[in-house]
Amino acid sequence: MTITTRFAPAPTGRLHVGNIRTALHNYLLAKKHGGTFLLRIDDTDAARSEERFVSAIREDLAWLGLNPDGEARQSERLDLYSRAFDALRAAGRIYPAYETAQELDLKRKVLLGRGLPPIYDRAALALSDAERAEKEAAGIAPHWRFKLDQDAPIVWDDAIRGPQHFDPAQLSDPVIRRADGSWLYMLPSAVDDIDMGVTHVLRGEDHVSNTALQIQIFTALFEAGFGAAKTLPCFAHEALLVGAEGKLSKRLGSLGVDELRAAGFEPMALTSLLARIGTSQPVEPHHEMEALAAGFELADFGRAPARFDDAELVRINAALLHRAEFAEVAARLPAGMDAAAWHAIRPNLTMLCEAGEWWKVITGPIEQPDFPPEDRTFLAQAADALVWTDDPWPALTSALKQATGRKGKPLFLPLRQALTGRDHGPDMGELLPLIGADEARARLRIAAGM
Repeated sequence: MTITTRFAPAPTGRLHVGNIRTALHNYLLAKKHGGTFLLRIDDTDAARSEERFVSAIREDLAWLGLNPDGEARQSERLDLYSRAFDALRAAGRIYPAYETAQELDLKRKVLLGRGLPPIYDRAALALSDAERAEKEAAGIAPHWRFKLDQDAPIVWDDAIRGPQHFDPAQLSDPVIRRADGSWLYMLPSAVDDIDMGVTHVLRGEDHVSNTALQIQIFTALFEAGFGAAKTLPCFAHEALLVGAEGKLSKRLGSLGVDELRAAGFEPMALTSLLARIGTSQPVEPHHEMEALAAGFELADFGRAPARFDDAELVRINAALLHRAEFAEVAARLPAGMDAAAWHAIRPNLTMLCEAGEWWKVITGPIEQPDFPPEDRTFLAQAADALVWTDDPWPALTSALKQATGRKGKPLFLPLRQALTGRDHGPDMGELLPLIGADEARARLRIAAGM
């Protein structure tokens, strides 16, 4: 079987880490098996959908390397939903309901007050033709509900959660179409999955009850003769992301991909983290999406919440940079920085944007600390002792150690501070040749007050 997955965001805002985790897992599942990954823009909510967010979704997916093999927009498929609606209505699986939102809310409150589940009472099914005609004559347009079959349990073997069982009598008949004719999520999603040949629906565990309802919608569509496929997708529901503190974090719901990109994170750092948290596999930095796909297994996902830790993301980002070759990053480095400079500074980077600060250390000018008199004398000696060789740093420190008796921190720290303006940083053996003989000697003399 050729695997087809889909990512179906609504263009009502920017993608955040939870969205991206869903998109990534669908992408990896498809690519591991040589399948197809589709992007579906769920833009049936015309009042909230915005074209700028459609563009942003495409941009974010491209930055992460999650390039879809095809794209569809629900707003361009409305005729298809109408045909499915008509087929279900003819089969007696859809019925009109006339309660207002306020009336439904009151019913829910009454049931909850009695300690009962807030299940729709199917009052609309008891209306006679005359009563329905009277309501419509009064200008009350109906919304439309899918009639659940309450005679048999809804069961499926979830690829992550295992066997699932729902009693349809304990579920409300879902509203699938509003009174104004616009669509809710349930029917269009099932119609699209059938029409687009989706074989695996991988999403968050907050959709488990939706899946129970949609399984009946799928089955009813098959029985009504809609679509060529007659096989339910494989469903998998993964645990939701939580913050590192263990509580559901509002920040995760607003931590946008654009924000992470602006902060300087590498896309593979984010995908390396999101691909593995919540699974039994270790979180490790990966440079290529192919490696992540090769190791992706639904069987590795656990039921415990997946913990998203900013500090772990920073760690992975740094590890990726420490392994990155010059050719991978050259286009994003400061003008003039070559492979030798990159090799010298990369062990000190957490974000690539920090390379510019280290390049300034190399090219100057730098700010030096105020040195005490004994260090100024020492640095004057260093300026005189600097002899340029193929490996000038060990030559300089060896000569100064012999001439002054200094060793360890008293030997190395003043030299580093004078040459870089920093207490810590890249290996001076690599950094000093990049600074150059004339500039290094000039910095030592300035530090010495010469």
